[in-house]
Amino acid sequence: MLSGDFAKIMRWADKYATMGVRTNADTPADAQRARDFGAKGIGLCRTEHMFFEGPRIKAMREMIVAETLEQRETALEKLLPYQRDDFIGLFRAMNGLPVTIRLLDPPLHEFLPHEDAAVVDLAKSLGVPKEKLQQRVAMLHELNPMLGHRGCRLAVTYPEILKMQVRAIVEAAIECVGEKVKAMPEIMIPLVGTVRELAMLRGIAEDTLAEVKKEMGFKKRLDIKIGTMIEIPRAALTAAEVASEADFFSFGTNDLTQLTFGYSRDDVNTFLPDYIEKGILDVDPFQSLDQTGVGELVQFGFERGRGANEGLKVGICGEHGGDPSSGDFCHRVGLDYVSCSPFRVPIARLAAAQAAIRHG
Repeated sequence: MLSGDFAKIMRWADKYATMGVRTNADTPADAQRARDFGAKGIGLCRTEHMFFEGPRIKAMREMIVAETLEQRETALEKLLPYQRDDFIGLFRAMNGLPVTIRLLDPPLHEFLPHEDAAVVDLAKSLGVPKEKLQQRVAMLHELNPMLGHRGCRLAVTYPEILKMQVRAIVEAAIECVGEKVKAMPEIMIPLVGTVRELAMLRGIAEDTLAEVKKEMGFKKRLDIKIGTMIEIPRAALTAAEVASEADFFSFGTNDLTQLTFGYSRDDVNTFLPDYIEKGILDVDPFQSLDQTGVGELVQFGFERGRGANEGLKVGICGEHGGDPSSGDFCHRVGLDYVSCSPFRVPIARLAAAQAAIRHG
């Protein structure tokens, strides 16, 4: 619980903030912590973080090294109950509030070991020859994974992964109905660069949703939105087209900053301190949104998207959501929400209230 004075400040923030502040949470515990801090939903649940524990990682690796669709589907069936249970936990914690779930995003090689000893151990546990596994690991290796086979591109190649995740979301939402928990999932398709990607994958998601409802004999309406993360400049520039297939946009400002500047967030500290010291940049663009560059793409994408689809809900889900000056920018542009990590929620709420007062 929040202490007295701080709780009063937060109640004041809620009174004046017009932007509904969300948070980034990958587990039910994170979700509950975020709600305790006053989050009005989850703006980014990164599903890949659900695959690394215990038997989950083994099933994930089985899926990755599988050579046939049937083998992949068998492994995905093992992952399904874990995903479903995690989503149920998130929906319970956020009862009545939206939960934006990003489908699998990172390249598959990130789930595999790369050291020889670890590869040998994995080959034994999976019952496959070491040489075959080494070949698979080498084949999945990418020189620039950020720009490679990840995001929606995974679902285009392996639609069965998307189907499993959507099935888990729908089954979890239906189970919550029986518990009198109001689940409000939003399915986010990541790294879209063209409207055709989104249209294809949205169609598969909608077909899966209908299939699960039919299998479970569920005839009530489920409030499930399907949208996308705008993190590629082309998606922002063609937002009017993309919006025709989206219920919401969530600007992934971390990757959008990387792709707009051409900076790797993992390597930027080798030169960024010099850029700031010598006045080339005023601040770290990964800490505070670059409003004249990246921000222009956000505003352009927002205006074009909302112009083409007046019901489009739009927010950001990068860590910029917890930065006061970035939050002020989002308020001025007219975004519906910002999302950040749980511990930055109070700052984001206060910044949203200050922006509302500052700009009338």
